[in-house]
Amino acid sequence: MIRQSLSRIRTNLRGWSTNRKIVVIESDDWGSIRMPSRNTYEKCLQAGYPVDQEPFERYDSLESEEDLCSLFDLLMSFIDSNGNKPGITANCVVANPDFDKIKEDGFQTYHYELVSETFKKYPKHSKSFDLWEEGMTLGIFNPQYHCREHLNVSLFMRDLGRGVEEAHFGFKNNMPGCLPKGANSTGNSYVEATSYSSEADKREKLNFYLEGLDIFEDIFGKQSKSIIPPNYKWSPDFNTALRAKGVRFIQGLHTMFEPIPGKQNNHYYHFLGKMSEGGLISLVRNAIFEPSQTIKGVSDPVDYCLYDIALAFRMKKPALISSHRLNYIGYIDENNRKKNLRQLKTLLSEVIKRWPDVEFLTSDQLGETIAAGYELCTETSANKS
Repeated sequence: MIRQSLSRIRTNLRGWSTNRKIVVIESDDWGSIRMPSRNTYEKCLQAGYPVDQEPFERYDSLESEEDLCSLFDLLMSFIDSNGNKPGITANCVVANPDFDKIKEDGFQTYHYELVSETFKKYPKHSKSFDLWEEGMTLGIFNPQYHCREHLNVSLFMRDLGRGVEEAHFGFKNNMPGCLPKGANSTGNSYVEATSYSSEADKREKLNFYLEGLDIFEDIFGKQSKSIIPPNYKWSPDFNTALRAKGVRFIQGLHTMFEPIPGKQNNHYYHFLGKMSEGGLISLVRNAIFEPSQTIKGVSDPVDYCLYDIALAFRMKKPALISSHRLNYIGYIDENNRKKNLRQLKTLLSEVIKRWPDVEFLTSDQLGETIAAGYELCTETSANKS
């Protein structure tokens, strides 16, 4: 616990500071397939896959209409000191594997479908994309770019070709692969979309990522100003290409992971407002509200998050809360959504009670605020010269 506390302090030590009480809720994985149904979940258990031990396999699924409506109703019931709702930064995927076409091609060629098409294939999801758009209009659902699909395409296709059991079981059940069998499972590596095994694979992953940014712009009619690397795995070499696509901010943790082919991941560090060589400004998560996940030593996720927020404010930092989609999904387990929405309601109520001057911003809004400082400094320097 001491090490954990020191880590939380270290995250806030450097970087952009403010006296404003700013709260940002960053939520990843919207639009991505995961566990398709309760029936498939039971199939996984019967086949020996320990999906009950991994929260993302146990609870996460493509968001249904009821999932979205329940979350939106709650968010609409709160306002900050400026009259704004606590809109979430919804980091979205824009596509998913087209399993039928891949099978038709004999597993030789990868095909994807747009997320709007995926919604149509699920039984309680036909209006989910319309609800995304409604949430955008209401200011409570702000899409930003996560990845094209939450899938390591080269790894998935390679293992399908080799007959790897986890890949074929996942494919047969319209899943992005599956985690390995056994009590010591390391998780589902097939969802690590930006991991790569060679320089050629690295170039391909960048091309996939850039294509997804174009799709994002086509779908939403705007460029994504920020991105969040899937699984926090990212090469800084990609930043320049993203800046050319209109991306200005990179969300993430204090510690990020760069894949190194044939070796362990390289750890590198961000702080809030750090400008990368590629011109992206870092937005660093310093608070956690992940009630569906087990965090060692944490019995109350609301209190844990409130501590993070209070620490951030004491150190003159905005609070950037990590809160993945799985916390608000009830399509597999309805109690997961109900329980966590009650806790989110408590969290937001306490935030407004403790800090009446709180301001709810989205990631890109915070990024623009930080960037304005850079622009002011540049303008001042130019005037002095």
